[in-house]
Amino acid sequence: WIVVLEGRPGSDPLVLQIKEASSSVLEDYLEKSAFEEHGRRIVEGQRAIQTAGDILLGWARLPSADGFEDYYVRQLWDAKGSVDVKTITADGLSGLGVLCAWTLAHAHAKTGNRHAIAAYLGETKAFEKAMVRFADAYADQNDADYRTFLTQLK
Repeated sequence: WIVVLEGRPGSDPLVLQIKEASSSVLEDYLEKSAFEEHGRRIVEGQRAIQTAGDILLGWARLPSADGFEDYYVRQLWDAKGSVDVKTITADGLSGLGVLCAWTLAHAHAKTGNRHAIAAYLGETKAFEKAMVRFADAYADQNDADYRTFLTQLK
């Protein structure tokens, strides 16, 4: 549902979206959520990954003919983007991959779930080696920047 509320002066609308929350498609392959309410599972996931949260984000469990139904509520901001996979270029696909990786890394870093991070890193030394290469290159760049700075002082 879309709910439109109007503020006191009549020109201050608030648009909310109420969506039914069903079980996760991942439950067939992974363990069930720690949250009994599906709406709460969605809300807690959103809160874990958002940099700036929606203060109106919430959930409800309502009675139904079959027992109950779960819902979540959020402020409606229809600002999603999409990608045309039929016309995307190699550079565009590479950029999309970087954006997706950044988003995933940001979400995991914000949640601090060390087990999830470890699972993504795997058992090999590839991540450690990549971090060492990055640190070496970063140190070299700092040295070069400092030398440039010193020459500019003269």
